[in-house]
Amino acid sequence: MLHGARFLFSAPPIAAIPSAGTGLEGSWRRCQHEYGLDPATPALPCVLSGAELRQSCQRAGRVMHFAAPELDLLHAALEPVGYTVMLADIGGVVLDHRTAPPIRRGCRRWHFWPGAVWHERDAGTNGIGTCLAEQRSVSVHRNQHWRSGLHGLAGVATPVYDATGRMAACLNASSFRPTPEGTMGALLASALLQAARQIERTCFMDRYRGHAIMLLGAAMGSSVPMVALDRERHVVGATFAARMQMGIAPAQDVNLCLLDDTTAPRPGAPLREAQTVAIQTALASARGKVAVAARMLGVSRSTLHRRLRNLESPPA
Repeated sequence: MLHGARFLFSAPPIAAIPSAGTGLEGSWRRCQHEYGLDPATPALPCVLSGAELRQSCQRAGRVMHFAAPELDLLHAALEPVGYTVMLADIGGVVLDHRTAPPIRRGCRRWHFWPGAVWHERDAGTNGIGTCLAEQRSVSVHRNQHWRSGLHGLAGVATPVYDATGRMAACLNASSFRPTPEGTMGALLASALLQAARQIERTCFMDRYRGHAIMLLGAAMGSSVPMVALDRERHVVGATFAARMQMGIAPAQDVNLCLLDDTTAPRPGAPLREAQTVAIQTALASARGKVAVAARMLGVSRSTLHRRLRNLESPPA
């Protein structure tokens, strides 16, 4: 890693601070006050050795395997606009990438390459590092980077979650020749979100092969709310978005019945919302037939009727 002198300095002039609404103000504060990064020092991150990169790839496991087809699709879509696509682990290490031959030399020069470590603590505000630090999709365009040496770059990144709801990686699209006005940002963000959701879906379906999979509504960012049900219709697995709906922490073991007749979640509770979506999904699949929906959910018809009355009751 590039180790220059580190020191705290007075606040940069107002013109250098990201304009309000970029969502990067927190990252700039971390760079200045927490990391003590001088924006004028050399900017490019370190690059791991071949052995270190192989170890990082092994730790990534199945996520890297399932990401490969999505990287291919993203590359096909983004190659015409001069963007390279990268997959990085939670340490900011680029594990895999796709880039067009004409820009390979530029990608190597700017470390858009496997082994490069784009952690925010060292590289400052950047797509990969800030996405990982804040666990959300981010776009960093030109002079929104903390390091002045990176002001010619642009990057968009979004989280990738594994089958247990943990943030396991991030997808990134970067260019060292972006348009000055940043008009590609929305298109890139949409493409990355779709790819991240597909990676999560594939990881989840692989982990819970043979289980019934239920969708609990619309996607939340780069995660799709899905649960895996065993033969007794107990929830044994949940994606990040589903865990947020049900109030379950990432990686926490899951073993619950959405329609457990012994407890009634209070109105507004995450589990109540998940129950509502599960019942609506089952009824829609059963074309409104309660008996069929009850069998799908693994409960008695009377239990389902009781749950319907509870869920329809107004909040206390």
